[in-house]
Amino acid sequence: MKRKLCALLLAIGLLMSAAACNASQNNAAKESAPLSSAASVDTSATDQPSVQPSETGPEKEETVDLDYWTADSKVTQSIKDFVASVTDETSDSYVPPAERVAVFDSDGTLYGELFPTYIDQCLMIHRLVHDDTYQGNAEDKAYCEALEKALLTGEKAPKAPRSSGYILADAFKGMTVEEYRAYFRDFLAQPAVGFEGMTYAQGYYKPMVALVRYLAANDFQVFVVSGAETNLLRELSKDTLGEWIPPYRVVGTQFSLTAPGQGETPARDYTYQPDDKVIFGGDMTFKNLKMNKVVSIVNYIGVAPILAFGNSSGDLAMGEYTVQHGGKAYMLLCDDTDRDYGKLDVAASFAEDCQKLGFETVSMKNDFTTIYGDNVIKTKIEAPAETSVVPAA
Repeated sequence: MKRKLCALLLAIGLLMSAAACNASQNNAAKESAPLSSAASVDTSATDQPSVQPSETGPEKEETVDLDYWTADSKVTQSIKDFVASVTDETSDSYVPPAERVAVFDSDGTLYGELFPTYIDQCLMIHRLVHDDTYQGNAEDKAYCEALEKALLTGEKAPKAPRSSGYILADAFKGMTVEEYRAYFRDFLAQPAVGFEGMTYAQGYYKPMVALVRYLAANDFQVFVVSGAETNLLRELSKDTLGEWIPPYRVVGTQFSLTAPGQGETPARDYTYQPDDKVIFGGDMTFKNLKMNKVVSIVNYIGVAPILAFGNSSGDLAMGEYTVQHGGKAYMLLCDDTDRDYGKLDVAASFAEDCQKLGFETVSMKNDFTTIYGDNVIKTKIEAPAETSVVPAA
């Protein structure tokens, strides 16, 4: 009996000694471990970080709202409700971020189109009429001179010898894409006709810029799908929208591109050379309007949008395609004659078209608290003797 008791006490002593030894080794290992190993410390006891971010601290995620939109307007709430439904993982309407696509027209939707006309036509007039370094087609120049006068005086626009897209493409034939964008950037620095306190570069609608930011904050992939030339749109949007819309999400009309060494060789048979540059070929190959906007979405985006924003009949096809795939379409109405050069008859007619199609409309007059900013003042478009719609550079 004594022998058994002694053996038992001996065993207990050995076990206690081993435990003490293991504890000593563990403590020593912890004391000598590198700082980087701290990440491997077991935190399975809690799913929360040990230090919670302060409600007002730098780690708190910024809340993005629809700035410059009338807070209690029906369409403001409609947009918020739709975004909430497609971003809520518990909702039947939930859409994964990769499929959360929104498409925007540019002229008249994101950016003004009445100073006093579309931005690409303003550039066309500048190039043909006011750029002394360029000697263009005489017929095109005469048309641009007559068009400028009509825009400034409110007269009926002259008949064009050909589409303005073809005139603009021809006007920049031989320029590299980089030279063209630099030329356009210089033009954008000029004052916007009909306004004080704003250049062409600053002609974006502030509420729509806020909407793009709001959608991007809710993990939407935002695209510009518009009728102006693609590289022009990329340069126009770079400073104001580039944070949320990279250049590869800007799709517009296409001008022909070639290389100096290519000559008459078809592109499919020509190999780009080390001393080549990409230059404009002088032709328009694709006008991104109406059904062609749907074609652009299918070919360049590859995912049907769930939100579409436009302002004219050229955007209805894009809106219909979006609605057809379970999304929503919103169309702007040019109904503000105080802060912009609205056209009430056009707005009323377009509102009827949208209602028939089930599209929601955005009143620039009632749903926007500002358009270009409170420091921008609408003036009267007129043609003084020595001044033109697009002053010479």
